[in-house]
Amino acid sequence: NEQRVYGDSAYASQKALIRGKAPQAKDFTNQRTRRCGVVDQTQRSKNRNKSRIRARVEHLFGVVKRLWGFGKVRYRGLQKNATRAFTALALANIYLARGRLLGQMRP
Repeated sequence: NEQRVYGDSAYASQKALIRGKAPQAKDFTNQRTRRCGVVDQTQRSKNRNKSRIRARVEHLFGVVKRLWGFGKVRYRGLQKNATRAFTALALANIYLARGRLLGQMRP
């Protein structure tokens, strides 16, 4: 069901794996730099746009790991772990939007 797959440059060599897991998805992984670190401006701007989208998602997971202790998950059963993860992600969205939410409530 995935439409797009984002990843950092470590996944650039995993195109066959991505195609196998999500056949309809477009691959939006960052491309690696060429030898000697030279990369043209168009590729650099494409990588930067892809990284902006990934950063928003990874920041959310960082909040969940740091504030609610999701660095490791104890085995409690798949359903309990999934419920806990969805609840933690919903709370993290509220936590990250707290400034906007409080700003709307103030007169």
